[in-house]
Amino acid sequence: MSASLVHARHMLSGNPVTALAFGLFALLVAAALVGPALVPFDPIAAAGPALQPPSARHWFGTDAVGRDVFSRVVVATRLDLGMAFAAVAIVFVIGTLTGAAAGFFGGWVDRVVGRIADTVMAFPLFVLAMGIVAAMGNTVANIVIATAVVNFPLYVRISRTEANTRRNAGYVEAARLSGYSEGRILLNEILPNLLPIMMVQVSLSLGYAILNCAGLSFIGLGVRPPTPEWGIMVAEGASYIVSGEWWIALFPGLALMLAVFTFNLLGDGLRDIVDPRRRT
Repeated sequence: MSASLVHARHMLSGNPVTALAFGLFALLVAAALVGPALVPFDPIAAAGPALQPPSARHWFGTDAVGRDVFSRVVVATRLDLGMAFAAVAIVFVIGTLTGAAAGFFGGWVDRVVGRIADTVMAFPLFVLAMGIVAAMGNTVANIVIATAVVNFPLYVRISRTEANTRRNAGYVEAARLSGYSEGRILLNEILPNLLPIMMVQVSLSLGYAILNCAGLSFIGLGVRPPTPEWGIMVAEGASYIVSGEWWIALFPGLALMLAVFTFNLLGDGLRDIVDPRRRT
C-alpha cells in the first residue's frame, strides 16, 4: 500500500467526522451514478394519486401531479452534483492558474488579473449569476458558466496570496539556480504547494455551487421543469406547505442541506490528507 493511502487511512480512522464526510460523499456520488437506474418510478411521469403523504409505496410521498418525490430527489442528485462539479472544475483550473501567475510574476499580470477579480467582486455574486443566466439563457451550460464566474475571485485571491508568499522561497531559488525557467518553476514548484489550501477551497466551493444552482432554479432561472432538480422541487413544494403537504419541499431541501453539509465537512478532511506537513 502506498504512503499516500496509508496516510489517508490514518487520517480517516483518527477523525470520525472526516470519515463521516467521506461516507456521505460516497453516498452522494453513488446516488448520482447509479441512482437513476435504481429508482422505483419514472421521475417525470405520474406514479400515483397526487399529494399523497409518505408511505410504504412512496417513501417521500407524491407531488401535485402524482410524481414520486423519492425518485425525483435521487435522480436530481446527478444534475445538481454534475453542475457543481463542472463549475468548480472550470474555476479551479482557470482561477488557480491565473491567480498563481499574478502572485508569482507580479507587475502587469498581477494588475490585469486583480482588476478582473475586483470587477466581478463589485457585484453581489448571486445577482451577477442571475444576470448572466438571464442574458445568456437558462440552460445547464450557462448555469455552470455563471457559477464558475462568481467563484473566480475567490480562487484568484487565494492562489495569488499563496504564490506571492512562495515566489522567493528557498526551493524556488534553488530551482532558479538549477536553470529552470520561470514558467517551469510556476508549474513544478509553486502550483503543487498550493494544492492543500486549494483543495479545501474546492470542497467549500462545491457546497456554494450547489446552493447557487439550486437558488437559480428556485427563482425560475435554472433548468426548466419537469426536469428533477432540488431547487425546482423546493420551489414547487413551497406553496403547499401552508395547506399541509410538507413533504414536497422538505425532502429535496434535506437533500440540498445534506450535500452542502457534506462538502463543508469534506474540506477539513481533504486539507489534512493532502497537506504534506501532516505526513509524520
